Amino acid sequence: MSTITDQLIKFARATPPEDALIMMRLSLFDWAACGVAGAADADFADFVAAQLARGQGPATVIGGQSAPAATAALINGTLSHALDYDDTHFAHIGHPSVAVLPAVLALAEELDAPFDEVIEAATIGVEASILTGLWLGRAHYQIGYHQTATAGAFGATLATGRLLGLEPKELRHALGLCASMASGLKAQFGTMGKPLNAGLAARTGVEATLWAQSGMTAAKDGLAGPLGFGPTHHGQAAEIKPGKGAWHITTISHKFHACCHGLHAMLEAIGDERLSAADVAGIHVRTHPRWMSVCNIAEPTTGLAAKFSYAQTGAMKFLGHDTGAIASFTNDICRDAEVLALREKIKVSEDERLSETQCEVSLTLHSGGLRRLRHDLMEPMTLEVRAEKLGAKAVSLLGDTRADALWQAAQGESLRDLTDQLVIS
Repeated sequence: MSTITDQLIKFARATPPEDALIMMRLSLFDWAACGVAGAADADFADFVAAQLARGQGPATVIGGQSAPAATAALINGTLSHALDYDDTHFAHIGHPSVAVLPAVLALAEELDAPFDEVIEAATIGVEASILTGLWLGRAHYQIGYHQTATAGAFGATLATGRLLGLEPKELRHALGLCASMASGLKAQFGTMGKPLNAGLAARTGVEATLWAQSGMTAAKDGLAGPLGFGPTHHGQAAEIKPGKGAWHITTISHKFHACCHGLHAMLEAIGDERLSAADVAGIHVRTHPRWMSVCNIAEPTTGLAAKFSYAQTGAMKFLGHDTGAIASFTNDICRDAEVLALREKIKVSEDERLSETQCEVSLTLHSGGLRRLRHDLMEPMTLEVRAEKLGAKAVSLLGDTRADALWQAAQGESLRDLTDQLVIS
């Protein structure tokens, strides 16, 4: 009987469908915009400098330096998740691109790989990370593991293995090695440790494949075998079907608010509704139970923690603050008297009738009225609309000229054109 390891090894040689490749290029554009903007975060400057001090290499580091592939993957994975503004997939609740793309791009520069092969490998890796997350199941996530870091590391390994052209036996060892390195906890949410989780996953993908290529061996089935990753990390061993039907990457969810994706259904439900504390007797936010331990910080005191708070971001949105702007999430906004007054009136509770992509907001007005606002992030969005929204997001992060140049590179045929856009002049 084949295991997930067998299935992933076979899947590494699959041919991605066109719609999956199109979505991958959109995610590449979004990932790069988030990464360049994230590199401007001074909080990570010392971390980046410490990694770069270890030596130079052929891979581009976001910002303009260069480093060995594994180091570049670590830095770029961390920086591109620093703003928590990158894509998500709700099938397993993970951020696929920040784990996979830094690993693939770093090795691709070392190999001088054709850009279309880079896109194909990244598509395989992102899909594999989602499949691995589905195989691990919700119990793995709910107990406290960060799927971006765990499932993402296996996706990064499969992607880099595809790019390197590893033989099935080598890829099996690479996945086995990854099983000993994949790690990351939800306890890091709201701290710098969360984006580091993504960087560690990307670095693991690079190292596991290079070690396997050099002859390092590992357990025959480090994922599903006895005492493997799944059995020891609360994996549910759910059935997966790689490459069967529509690929999961085609339903990836991009962020249009600069905070945890668990908050986005609420923010979309609020939309253009504007209220102050004087207008309402109370606001009741109902969400899926899984988000209660992820993004329900009741009284955040920092801009970073605010990105994981229903009450804070809900109050900001109702008061007209731009939740799509990175600059809105500051320490000062957590002390703003008007925001605090409204924040105190927001109650958050779990509702098992809602899916993880749905949210309902009930407003009790002083005028006696009662209103209900609702949104589902899985509502269909055409590729054209998605591209337009991602373009507007990139402009807000980088400005018109830079966003346009990045778009052209992500849709083009040159790896060098893309990596040139990661340099901050």
